[in-house]
Amino acid sequence: MNIFLFILIVLSMFIFMEVVTWFTHKYIMHGFLWYLHKDHHQPSGTVFQKNDAFFLIFAIPSWLCIMLGLQAKNYPVAAIGFGIALYGLGYFIVHEIIIHQRFKWFTRSNNTYVRTIRWAHKMHHKHLEKEDGESFGMLWVAKKYWQKIRADKKRNKQRQELATSAY
Repeated sequence: MNIFLFILIVLSMFIFMEVVTWFTHKYIMHGFLWYLHKDHHQPSGTVFQKNDAFFLIFAIPSWLCIMLGLQAKNYPVAAIGFGIALYGLGYFIVHEIIIHQRFKWFTRSNNTYVRTIRWAHKMHHKHLEKEDGESFGMLWVAKKYWQKIRADKKRNKQRQELATSAY
């Protein structure tokens, strides 16, 4: 298989997984599997949550595609599995480390993208029940969250300029 086609499939699957994640989050996690997702919105203070089971829901198909695809030399199927796995890694970094800070790395980032995804996720978590949610994606967020963060940055810059010009 051509390496460029393999990479294209991996990257396409990575992008497609954002759509899958949005749909799964909105209609399954906030739907009939709310009993698994509820403790993510109403944390009990434990290290692990029932919500962490969703890791397996996505990891198993990824692992099967990689393993069976490589065994059968069916590289497009393996590429699909690698795309899902790559998204899983991205999800872990963005959701668990950057947003929820389960690990205290990137805690003081002033990056616009990081602040935007954190704000969008905060707006998602203001809803403690499964109804009336917003912002179900992970990597791509609605324009209104970008506008809010940019407006905040502009206001903060103007305040700093006023404070320094007063001296």
